[in-house]
Amino acid sequence: MSERTNTRVLLNKRPVGEPKDDDFKIETVPATEPQEGELLIKALWLSLDPYMRGRMNDAESYAPPVQLGEVMVGETVNQVVVSKSPDFAAGDIVIGEVGWQEYATVPANPKRYRKVNPDLGPISTALHALGMTGRTAYFGLLKVGEPKPGETVVDLGSGGGFDCFLAAKEVGETGQVIGIDMTPDMISKARRNADNMSAGNVEFRMGEIEHLPVADNTADIIMSNCVINLSPEKQQVYKDAFRVLKPGGRLAISDVLATAELPDEIKNDLALVAACIGGAATIKETEEMLKSVGFQEVKVETNRKSQELLQQWDPEKSSNAGDYVVSAYVEGIKPV
Repeated sequence: MSERTNTRVLLNKRPVGEPKDDDFKIETVPATEPQEGELLIKALWLSLDPYMRGRMNDAESYAPPVQLGEVMVGETVNQVVVSKSPDFAAGDIVIGEVGWQEYATVPANPKRYRKVNPDLGPISTALHALGMTGRTAYFGLLKVGEPKPGETVVDLGSGGGFDCFLAAKEVGETGQVIGIDMTPDMISKARRNADNMSAGNVEFRMGEIEHLPVADNTADIIMSNCVINLSPEKQQVYKDAFRVLKPGGRLAISDVLATAELPDEIKNDLALVAACIGGAATIKETEEMLKSVGFQEVKVETNRKSQELLQQWDPEKSSNAGDYVVSAYVEGIKPV
């Protein structure tokens, strides 16, 4: 029997609304020793992501729900403790799905557990800037913004800076990326991340997205990922974005929009507002706001498959929120 003990978190019951402590169960069990072709790995970092809330529900979706009594899912950066495979050595750092637990015995499959080079930067970046959330931002940025070398990009609600670092790679050394966030903690975190990644063409400024600390006619692209939704002054956000863009500049955002007027019980639910549902403007309102401040070639591309996932955030309180909101790409051009 292994001398190591494994502390793990199980799904104890289906949450109603915001998950609570008793929805989970913490237990300690002996760690399982690996057999030939297996690894014993220890989780060092766990990525807590929004999709996990949907997988706590017993509902059909793009991924199966976590069953009651199972370890909660999650991607982790891990260290190989014991290897029974020639493909891995003790001490290797690997990324893969281990979930909410300290140890796991897993198949020694290089496709499922990819090695991480710790010399490239902090190993935790494999879970965000270089991981799943970074990949999501990367494809959204390329699809909507299409940044080019030498351009200037402004990110509204830049958080830890992950989208900014992806944009920085696209605009290159001759370009510039400016991240805007209203919270001192996030600005400090983003600046630390920039230092760790030696991102010399990225800077972070504290300010409100309704009143951007950026000069007129500065940006080629203004991007944002589910942030404008949270502002109570959306038209002012678009008006100031228009001011900051150069003539010919592009607005390229991903957000949650309403397909119909939201019921009051959704609008007034703070949990749904925080979940980017309760504060959603309608598609028509968004198009009208953009045109009224001067944007041309306004386009809204919706993703209907997102409705099922959005509804799972809070099925007891959302009044079928998935019937009202949808994720969307929104574009507009400042005329020359």
